[in-house]
Amino acid sequence: MSDVRTAPGRARIEAATLRNDQWWRSPLITFAVLFAFIVYATWAAFVGDNYFAEPYISPFYAPCLADICVEGTGQLAFIGEWWKLSPALLILPIPLGFRLTCYYYRKAYYRAFWLSPPACGVAEPHKSYTGETRFPLVLQNVHRYFFYLGLVLNGFLTYEAFLGFTDPEGGIGMGLGTLVLLVNAALLWLYSVSCHSCRNSVGGRINNFSKHPVRYWAWTQVSKMNAYHMQIAWVSLVWVALSDLYVRLLASGTITDLRFF
Repeated sequence: MSDVRTAPGRARIEAATLRNDQWWRSPLITFAVLFAFIVYATWAAFVGDNYFAEPYISPFYAPCLADICVEGTGQLAFIGEWWKLSPALLILPIPLGFRLTCYYYRKAYYRAFWLSPPACGVAEPHKSYTGETRFPLVLQNVHRYFFYLGLVLNGFLTYEAFLGFTDPEGGIGMGLGTLVLLVNAALLWLYSVSCHSCRNSVGGRINNFSKHPVRYWAWTQVSKMNAYHMQIAWVSLVWVALSDLYVRLLASGTITDLRFF
């Protein structure tokens, strides 16, 4: 076999592609969905308005940590008035860093945005390939730390979701927004728990599972969820955007929350 390759470290493919199916469809869909989410999330983060409709707060802004937060959302505010930008910019680096460094999303955007390569059996279009051994991709190794920070953020989002069981007029209540935020919190927990880093944290560095039955059981359960990590990643990504949109429509007066009691 000749030593022909389009980039060192990649498969040796002389032709542009060895595929005769619509291999480009999957990376194209991935690109479209991720690009749409990036555009929407960027706009929602910088607009800094219509993110609170009592008792609901957008997951893009929860917890609200700045003094400039809308009244009723700044219980945990410790950032002084010197912060003039959108409060969302204090929160979003955590889920953004977690998603960007996620093992599944790496594959997704490497293929969809960088074409590195766009699919199996398709030639590498770049002249060189160093993987994640050099800057900036070597920073992908911080994934586990974003995982831990994400768990803390999930706790706050769960707390904010349960605050949805209050009536704006006082007392206990429940609306469609309550369900929207509860589902959002549940999906984000599932996304975190099914993560590869969670699997490694639970069962990694164990040489003999029989001596650690509890961790082995936990590892097997996380491994089962890890098999669905891709699906959970997409559903949770879309749902968090829809959750922000629902709260935003309520706050702007475009729609009215459906109240159950």
